[in-house]
Amino acid sequence: MTQQHRDPGTRPTVVLLTADGVVPPTHLDELRGLAEVRECTAETLAEALPGAEVLLVWDIFSDALASAWHAADALRWVHVAAAGVDKLLFDELRDSDVLVTNARGVFDGPIAEYVLACVLAHDKQLHRTEALQRAGVWRHRETTRVAGRRALVVGTGGIGRATARLLRAVGLDVRGAGRRPSDDDEDFGVVLDSARLVEHLGGVDHLVMVAPLTEATRGMLGSAELAALPDGAHVINVGRGQLVDQEALTQEIAAGRLSAHLDVLVVEPLPDGDPLWTLDGAHVSPHMSGDVVGWRDTLSQQFLDHLRTWADGGEPGPVVDKNRGYVSA
Repeated sequence: MTQQHRDPGTRPTVVLLTADGVVPPTHLDELRGLAEVRECTAETLAEALPGAEVLLVWDIFSDALASAWHAADALRWVHVAAAGVDKLLFDELRDSDVLVTNARGVFDGPIAEYVLACVLAHDKQLHRTEALQRAGVWRHRETTRVAGRRALVVGTGGIGRATARLLRAVGLDVRGAGRRPSDDDEDFGVVLDSARLVEHLGGVDHLVMVAPLTEATRGMLGSAELAALPDGAHVINVGRGQLVDQEALTQEIAAGRLSAHLDVLVVEPLPDGDPLWTLDGAHVSPHMSGDVVGWRDTLSQQFLDHLRTWADGGEPGPVVDKNRGYVSA
């Protein structure tokens, strides 16, 4: 599995890992024009891998590669059709020379728009207005001015930066929190140290969680951090459910102190009977913040472009830092 530039004169073999019911890549015929394509599911991945250079993980929540790793005798590149790669990574893959790429850039704008929608829905009481309408109640209220409100975006990658730019465009006072603090960031202005998150939450109106899931970020918004948020603060999680202590957040929402828009949860789908289904102040969506009309086409085109580069002897990128779990700036 030593990484090297491939011979552009040979035809690569691509394994397409999918699942029953998953819509296939739009450009499948074009992919077959460039490479031998072997379609498989998690159950048949080990049978499909021998001799294959490339794995396209189209079933983005699959962790099947770890158990099929013994069969990856020629694998040199894995592409995940998602922004997060936490489901994919395991020690043997990290220690190998196999390249890993992801869907960097595809979801930046759509997720930023979704976050903005959550901010507006919260400050303009759109959920409350809808509930009163359904109940046949005409009740005049005053809403909150969005401009001047304070937002902290935890995660300074492409999605976080697109979110910061959009929130700033409507007048929010935005800061970031990440691994590398800065006082002069082009998108955030100020980037605070995410390892000291609890110290930065006292004045936050909207807390946006969009960090990648790694061992350093798992549970980073815990009970102490939630307690540090001011009364009335609003949590938006579009990263991974495991970034947040969901039980502690549920308790804060039940107490009426915090509210939240949660597009990602610890267990998906959210189990029947979970309090988040019915709590006032809890708004749950089914992991859809980046899934705009045409998103599969965009993901398929991105991989096709990468595969053309690979078939011509180049290296697709940007490449995921497998030890950090994301593409480093």
